[in-house]
Amino acid sequence: MVEASEGIVVVQVKLASSRGFCFGVEDAIEIAESAVDTHGAGRVVALGPLIHNKQVVEELEKAGLEQNGNLGTVDAAKTVLIRSHGASPETFARAAERNLNVVDATCVLVKRAQTVVRQLHEEGYHVVMIGDPNHPEVQGVIGYAPNVTVIDHGADLEKELPYKERLGIVAQTTHAPEHVADMIAEILKRPYREVKVVNTLCLEVTRRQEAAVTLTRDVDVMFVLGGLHSANTRELAHLCEQEGCNTYHLETWDQFRPSMVDGCTIAGLTAGASTPESVIATFEQNLSQL
Repeated sequence: MVEASEGIVVVQVKLASSRGFCFGVEDAIEIAESAVDTHGAGRVVALGPLIHNKQVVEELEKAGLEQNGNLGTVDAAKTVLIRSHGASPETFARAAERNLNVVDATCVLVKRAQTVVRQLHEEGYHVVMIGDPNHPEVQGVIGYAPNVTVIDHGADLEKELPYKERLGIVAQTTHAPEHVADMIAEILKRPYREVKVVNTLCLEVTRRQEAAVTLTRDVDVMFVLGGLHSANTRELAHLCEQEGCNTYHLETWDQFRPSMVDGCTIAGLTAGASTPESVIATFEQNLSQL
């Protein structure tokens, strides 16, 4: 930190070269806004948060988008919005049985992962997905083939991965390439006759990860902005911490505390793929001139 005129403390802020909204999130928001405009406020129900960013979700709710995680309780006269993380074929089938109008805001890369899983099963592979079993994307993707095995850590290989001669492997789109590679390497140590790997990682997320890691080498502290429940944002923060950089994962400027920059001259700033530019800009401005 350096002292500026009139006692104002200034921290130099460096922004990650790749940060914030990805095209999948932008598309999902546009689809949601269009659905509300078309069908009317209070007439569109999203099956859970459209994206993992509380501020964006609250703005959409103010505009008239409702949220409900239970398809069975959606009024038959309303339109159902599938969120960016996608949904299982069962969800679409249940909606069709009730003659519900469905608007699909699934990210195109998640849709690709769904298609790949179905194709691998049809080709005779036992499908393995490297990802968080509790993440909505993973829960939706594994519905496209029966008996998909989900693993996310080395320990899972001992208790979860069955012996099958032919494995087809995909990954949660927001996972770090290094983690996925490590898991695949562990699988290849086992005597499977054939292992087919299809890269389902999101390049936009990977670019944000690489930019964040690079930035940690030039700063004293890193701020990672985004929803606390956002998998890709949490991964950004984890990667920065792994680099040995003091890192804070915050949703907005309201969570900032001056002690976070004690003794710091240069602060790095990045954001997850579901974090709007307005949140980043506000944080940068406030941090530059405390």
